Amino acid sequence: MPTAPPIPSLRLPLRLGISTCLLGREVRYDGGHKRDPFLTDTLGQWVEWVAVCPEVEIGLGVPRESIRLEGTVTHPRLVAPKSGIDHTDAMTRFARERVEQLATLDLVGYVLKKDSPSCGMERVRVQLSPGRRAVARNGVGMFARALMSRLPLLPVEEEGRLHDPGLRENFIERVFAYARWREALTAGMTRARLVAFHTAHKLLLMAHDPDAYRRLGRMVARTRDRSLGALLADYGAGFMGALRTLATPGRHANVLEHMLGYLSDDLPSAERRELVDLIRDHRRGLVPLVVPLTLVKHHVSRLGVEYLAGQVYLDPHPKELMLRNHV
Repeated sequence: MPTAPPIPSLRLPLRLGISTCLLGREVRYDGGHKRDPFLTDTLGQWVEWVAVCPEVEIGLGVPRESIRLEGTVTHPRLVAPKSGIDHTDAMTRFARERVEQLATLDLVGYVLKKDSPSCGMERVRVQLSPGRRAVARNGVGMFARALMSRLPLLPVEEEGRLHDPGLRENFIERVFAYARWREALTAGMTRARLVAFHTAHKLLLMAHDPDAYRRLGRMVARTRDRSLGALLADYGAGFMGALRTLATPGRHANVLEHMLGYLSDDLPSAERRELVDLIRDHRRGLVPLVVPLTLVKHHVSRLGVEYLAGQVYLDPHPKELMLRNHV
C-alpha cells in the first residue's frame, strides 16, 4: 500500500479568520468599514475568510458609542466612556466561546484590526486613569488576547503591519507553512515523515532562525528518544516559532550561497559569477530576493538537483502574490 507523501498537497482555499470591517462590511462604530484591497482582492483568491466582529456580535449596534480599554494593561476593562457602560463581562464570555468555535474550523491564520480595543494585537491604547491623561500604548484587544492565548501556533497579524513588505511576506509564509504542517498531521505523521517534513523545510528555517534550525534538526535526529505525540507538539511549536523571526537579506543571501554550493561544480564560471554577483547585490539591498532566487530556481531545474528541488524555500507561497518582489 503506498504511503502518503511527507507534505500533502494543500487544500485550497485556506481558511483564515479576519476582523469583519477589513472585508468592507460596514460594522465599525461610526457605520464605516476599513476594507483592505490586498486582503480582499489579492490574498482573497486563495482564502476563505471567517469574519468576526466582536463588538457587533456581543449586541452593540451600528453606529454605536465608541469603546476603549481602561484600567491596567494586563487586566483592562472594556468601557464606553460617554455612557459609562462596562462591556467587559460580555466581551470576556463572547471571546471565550467564539474562540472555542474558531478552534474547530481549522484556521491557518488570522488578520486583526489594528488599534481596536477588541481586536488589536498590540500597542492598543489603554486609559490607565479615567478622567486623567495617563495612557499606555501597549495593550491588547480583549478578543485578540483570548484568540492568541487559545491558539498559540496560529499565525496572527494586524492589517496595518501588513503594509510593510517584510512583515507581509513573513505572515503569508507562516500561513502557508502552518497549513502544510496541519495537512501533514491530518494525513498521519510518523517519525519518518517528520524527518522528511523537516528536510523539505531546512532552508526556509535557515533563512529565518539558524539557531532554531539547528535545534529542530537535533530534535528530529533523536526521534526515538521520546513519544511521538510529545515530539510532534514540541516540533510544531519550534517550527512555527522559528518562522516568526523575520528573514533578513543577509540570511537569505546565506541560504542562496548554501544552495550555490550544490550547483557550483556544474556551472560554467561565467554563470557562477553572475549568480554570486546577484546574491551579493541582494545582501546589500540592491535587488529584491526574487532576482537571485529566480536564477537559482532555473539552475536547480536545469541541473535536476533533487535535494534543492524539494526545498519549500523555493516556493513557500503562490508566486502570483509577488511577495518576494519586494523583500
